[in-house]
Amino acid sequence: MNDDKTQHRNNYLKRPEHIPADRICTAPQLQTFGIELLVTVGASRSEAQAVIDELVAADLAGHASHGVMRLTQYLDFFEAGALRPGMTLAPVTESSVLDVFDGKFGFGQHLMRQLMEIAVRKARDSGSYTAFGRNFNHVGRLGSYVEEVAKQGFLTMMMVNVNGSSRVAPYGAIEPRLGTNPICIALPYRDRTIMVDTTTCVTAEGKLRIAMLNNRRVPDGQILAKDGTPTNDPADFYTAPSGSILPLGGPVGYKGSGLSILVEMICGILSGAGFGRHDVAAGTNAVWFHLIDLARVIDLEHYATETERFVEYIKGSHTAAGVDEVLMPGEREYRQAAIAQTNGITIPGGTWLQLSLLAARYDVRMPESVAVDP
Repeated sequence: MNDDKTQHRNNYLKRPEHIPADRICTAPQLQTFGIELLVTVGASRSEAQAVIDELVAADLAGHASHGVMRLTQYLDFFEAGALRPGMTLAPVTESSVLDVFDGKFGFGQHLMRQLMEIAVRKARDSGSYTAFGRNFNHVGRLGSYVEEVAKQGFLTMMMVNVNGSSRVAPYGAIEPRLGTNPICIALPYRDRTIMVDTTTCVTAEGKLRIAMLNNRRVPDGQILAKDGTPTNDPADFYTAPSGSILPLGGPVGYKGSGLSILVEMICGILSGAGFGRHDVAAGTNAVWFHLIDLARVIDLEHYATETERFVEYIKGSHTAAGVDEVLMPGEREYRQAAIAQTNGITIPGGTWLQLSLLAARYDVRMPESVAVDP
């Protein structure tokens, strides 16, 4: 392994001079690579499996912002001592229906796997269950956890705040004070779910990172430069001090801003994690996770029938010009994952470059891939 551990520190926040062609890999190829990489730096195999399963699932669903591009970030955190392998959930307070946990800055995906197991068991026993968690390293895409639990017959809700680096300007402000602060809610539907998984700002920070790494511009109305002027260049966001992402809602951005503020209070204050902190790794999460057992609320056959009727009612809407079909929340991701399982996952060239640097740094073989013609 390269002895200079700081050689590539934070290179995921810099625009590369040369961007290679996009590559296509299968999910198993990426999983093998990711597990070997994480185990090499000191993660247990179970930790590595939990992390890479979530990252690859995000790539499959079309959310590269939460996919394998995050590996560079995680390994930088590990080298800086901000991510601690081997951590398990530490109870702060416990009961049959409500717990508070400290993740001790372990791998967020691994900690969430532990939390899900506890949550499903206690919600099944009691009808509902709520957990707060603090000091989780970046947990990744919320929808992955919420969907898995909802499929087991639960109304499932999750939100996280983000410490380590404020990214979002409150409505009416021109400097960041909030995290991207996503909210996710899902209910079961057939063999999948109807799910909303959204940041409370206009774009995920990871999408800006992908745009910068691949020399792309972003649409109007997403980000401000550090002086508060609108910009389409993501490099204007990654400055010191940083620019800002705007809250969800555009001209009614006070709605997204209000939601984000409540997420900060629920996840940050109630969990004990705090808010606006810069003494922890960027992307450190505090979690609120809530389950309701549908069988305690409604006859499940009736629920299934009514849900079918409701989906037909929504999808039967007359479509606007140029729109072929009204989609239910989460339907696009479900379809995209099926396509990617067959055709492979496209890794943007900038992300491939980052993975190549990691492979060289830790002497790990890159996954087999096929170049995408420009």
